[in-house]
Amino acid sequence: MLQLTYIRENKEAVIAGLQKKRFAKAGEAVEQLILLDRKRRETQVQLDTTLAQSNALAKEIGALMKAGKKEEAEQNKAETSRLKASSKDLAETLERVEKELNELLVTLPNLPHSSVPEGKSAEDNEIIHQHGAVPELPETALPHWELIKKYDIIDFELGVKITGAGFPVYKGKGARIQRALVNFFLDEATKAGYMEIQPPIVINRDSGFGTGQLPDKDGQMYHIPEEDFFLIPTAEVPITNIYRDVILPEADLPIKNVGYTPCFRREAGSWGAHVRGLNRLHQFDKVEIVQIQRPDKSYETLEEMSRHIQSLLQKLELPYRVLHLCGGDMGFTSALTYDMEVYSAAQKRWLEVSSVSNFETYQANRLKLRYRDENKRTQLLHTLNGSALALPRILAAILENNQSENGIAIPQVLQPYTGFDRIG
Repeated sequence: MLQLTYIRENKEAVIAGLQKKRFAKAGEAVEQLILLDRKRRETQVQLDTTLAQSNALAKEIGALMKAGKKEEAEQNKAETSRLKASSKDLAETLERVEKELNELLVTLPNLPHSSVPEGKSAEDNEIIHQHGAVPELPETALPHWELIKKYDIIDFELGVKITGAGFPVYKGKGARIQRALVNFFLDEATKAGYMEIQPPIVINRDSGFGTGQLPDKDGQMYHIPEEDFFLIPTAEVPITNIYRDVILPEADLPIKNVGYTPCFRREAGSWGAHVRGLNRLHQFDKVEIVQIQRPDKSYETLEEMSRHIQSLLQKLELPYRVLHLCGGDMGFTSALTYDMEVYSAAQKRWLEVSSVSNFETYQANRLKLRYRDENKRTQLLHTLNGSALALPRILAAILENNQSENGIAIPQVLQPYTGFDRIG
């Protein structure tokens, strides 16, 4: 969540940042926020002054009665009653203004970093790095949704029977390669200094608000109305919320956590060939890395996290590219995002498999996540996270890129985890 002090002091920069994020009516929203904030502060001053006057008069009443100044005491009582009524009206006004202010404030996305390119959509993202040769397959090569049928390793029809579309059943070597990928990603993160966390996969509304999924993505998450709980869209949410309302010692920074969870997304309105098979699911597995860092070191940390994710793709021998997302394609809470895409040889297109983002203080402000600096002052921290990695499209690329007449070769780095070197 943006800080009101920053908005007041940097109005034009805030408007420009929101416009880069393609936030509708940015200038109008900022002007309204500033007016509401001014009204809130003026009302607070009036309320404090009125309460102070009322308290001072109330204290005088006893002394006036003892001094036999009954008429003056009665005047004080009448004035105190009037001030109390006025205080009640001011308190109600303050509550209404604060509610309106907060409701508007939480609709504003994070401001983009100065390096974020202009752009409206994914077509405007900048490719900043590409690694590995794009494989060329024969015309007879199959997309992964045909391969999984051929080798009977994933069953979408069973998933429809049990739940519905977008909930596949992995079986045999399909299940084992899933487990292999999860263990490989967790082991690599542990080697890189991340502490493994196994969080709940159901969150409350406060947790969803803390990391910015609510109210922005309310309709995109699976909701349990009886308890007002939500199924997590990513492990970022429960892991980052571990530190909600926490003041961390500076010596503990950076915090480095990794967690594997299933993830759930409604993906309402998604259809077409680009979401076929494993390309987009309602339930999928993902390993997530999260860091909490001092503001002066967070962009250095972002690059470190990007290198870690790229190392996983290199070890899996998958061709990939790194994109610097433009303002119009960035997430609501992000200040800067790199996307990693792998090449799917049978589909002949790039598939996003990871996003690594720096949220700066946006989440920390909602979470009240701070640290004490060397002067014992509390400061907001920066939060970062990245997919390391999401499994469905990684698996799709492995199946498609490594197929041959003799089956599907398993990347060498995964073979100690799978116990087999080939499917088929």
